[in-house]
Amino acid sequence: MTGRHAAADFDVVVVGGGPVGAAFAALLPAVAGIEARRVALLERDPPAPVRPAMPAAETGLRVSAISRASQRILGVAGAWPAVLASTPCPYERMHVWPSDSEPNSSAALRFEAAALHEPDLGHIVENRALQDAALGAFRAAGGCCIPAQVTALVFEPRAIRIHCDDGSWRARLVVGADGARSAIRALAGFETRVEDYAQLGVVARVRPERPHEFTAWQRFLGHGTLALLPLVSGECSIVWSLPRAEAERVLAMAAQRFEQELTDASQAVLGRLALTSVRLALPLRRLLAPRYAIERCVLIGDAAHVVHPLAGQGVNLGLLDAAALAETLGAARQQGEDLGALRVLRRYERWRKGENEAMSAAFDAFNAFLSTGQGAIARLARRGLGWVDRSEVVKRFFLERALGTAGDLPAAARGRV
Repeated sequence: MTGRHAAADFDVVVVGGGPVGAAFAALLPAVAGIEARRVALLERDPPAPVRPAMPAAETGLRVSAISRASQRILGVAGAWPAVLASTPCPYERMHVWPSDSEPNSSAALRFEAAALHEPDLGHIVENRALQDAALGAFRAAGGCCIPAQVTALVFEPRAIRIHCDDGSWRARLVVGADGARSAIRALAGFETRVEDYAQLGVVARVRPERPHEFTAWQRFLGHGTLALLPLVSGECSIVWSLPRAEAERVLAMAAQRFEQELTDASQAVLGRLALTSVRLALPLRRLLAPRYAIERCVLIGDAAHVVHPLAGQGVNLGLLDAAALAETLGAARQQGEDLGALRVLRRYERWRKGENEAMSAAFDAFNAFLSTGQGAIARLARRGLGWVDRSEVVKRFFLERALGTAGDLPAAARGRV
């Protein structure tokens, strides 16, 4: 080996220090019993820690709606106290309505945390603060984040060699947690199925004229979706999904004109919306890897699956992947099995792949029929929102899914190790 870190061999090399990759690295000591010094976390551009009162332009505009299951996973990883210190915003209600109805009509769908005797439905957290908390938890466990970019993978009979721009490392397993444009996925030869939605997600922060009431507001527009997510500052983070040409048009507008169109799109549910940040646009696409695992290499999070952001579940699905893989590796270690063996990694793949594909298909259908759909099926789907609102059984099903408390959950998602 060569390079500054050439002397190190690892049990697990995690590539990608975003929220999911960093949380997975922090879970390995807590859940799998793998010492942090036996884990390498490689991140090409490690972020500087988030400082209190950092402006949105520095921390980034992207936020996530962190479910109860994700909160528990982050708690087991040791990251949740730092997330709380970043002042995330709890949201107690969700209010969803279709394009052809008023916000408070019988066609609207409303979720209340109180219906499940819960204090909230989750927290709106800045992605940068989430990443910083997870990295901090991994470092506190004794791990270190190495700034390096992977250039090649060499598969050996009992190990995998990871070549980087600053040397090489040998490990029993490499985990690709490096996002939608995963270098690990490409270098290892994983196939992907990609669907371009031909949409952009416009993100920004706004200050509403009226209080957001700790509610996540969402309107299906007929040509896209608008979400208003509450922040502790009293502002809202917006995610406005639009056809590419329409998104480019609103991005090019003067601020005052943009504010008016945004307010109209929200049907002024919170009064006039005033910009408090820059505007950014993110391309939207659906990505699924048919396989998550090969011998010595496995994918988690956006490296394995990218879903439409209309339900805000991308990071939550990734954290469930992280907890499931950590639990799978822990069980294999207790049985004396090789952590990188395909038979071990397939257990994780069978656990998570079906759930992720089902959720992706559901979000795809929401986008096709509720967000952008036309015709009889779309009209029926829009009427279905009000029907769900009036059915306590169905409503409870969706509430439990939103909280992340239903399904075949890893122990960490239930707050146990």
